[in-house]
Amino acid sequence: MALHTVAGLTGADLDLFTRLSENQLKHYYEPHGGLFLAESLKTVERALASGCEPAAMLIEDKYRTHPLVVRYLEKIPVYEAPFPVLKQLVGYSMTGGMVCAMRRPLLPDAEEILRGRRRIAVLDHVTNQTNVGAIFRSAAALGMEGILVTKSSCDPLYRRSVRVSMGTVFRIPWTIVGDAGYLPLLKKNGFLTGAMALREASVPADSPVLREAPRLALILGNEGYGLPDEVIEACDRTVMIPMAEGVDSLNVAAAAAVAFWSAVPRDPHNSQSDL
Repeated sequence: MALHTVAGLTGADLDLFTRLSENQLKHYYEPHGGLFLAESLKTVERALASGCEPAAMLIEDKYRTHPLVVRYLEKIPVYEAPFPVLKQLVGYSMTGGMVCAMRRPLLPDAEEILRGRRRIAVLDHVTNQTNVGAIFRSAAALGMEGILVTKSSCDPLYRRSVRVSMGTVFRIPWTIVGDAGYLPLLKKNGFLTGAMALREASVPADSPVLREAPRLALILGNEGYGLPDEVIEACDRTVMIPMAEGVDSLNVAAAAAVAFWSAVPRDPHNSQSDL
């Protein structure tokens, strides 16, 4: 299979890239065998390393001799063009000049995500794709061991979420859960549940109650209105981040990073710098 120019990109292969562009529904979870887009060289490499199966690749012409591209020339359709042509074709400015359409992996069930893990994040109706990607990146970098994402949240495999996560969406175990019912599952598995919310009766994110808990789940809510009252009231603790006077909140992705850093026990000899 040879390298193709985009002039030959028609029909089903064209649909792989245009259908999954900015017009893709942010909350649409295709079943196993559906498609998602991995954008930029590093993200594509991490997706492939995690076992994701590529379907087709669209690259800027400067990548035509890159080892990753050469490796897949005989396996999938690979199309090349100058960067302005690619931007016009897909409808957005491709980061890094590479995008790969991949088949969605089969997600584990929630019990598998929780089994043997000590620090879990829950995204409850977090709807901004950039925030979701940033939370995944922080979770992977700061010691969280798994993520549960409600169906009302943005799809972590939405193109921008994948890109903003820098491919860490393929590193940290995660799955989709229903909007109701995840709290009993967490408690059944022995997790102390902490709702991130602005309430007077709360503990700071760096409280020993959280850091010393054998198993902890931090629950993050919607960007605009936060967590529902019934979720907050059902959690074991309400968690807040102390802030300067006159500032009452942080962006959910920033709050997640602070909370993850504060509540995860640190090993001073273990650090990563490639995220």
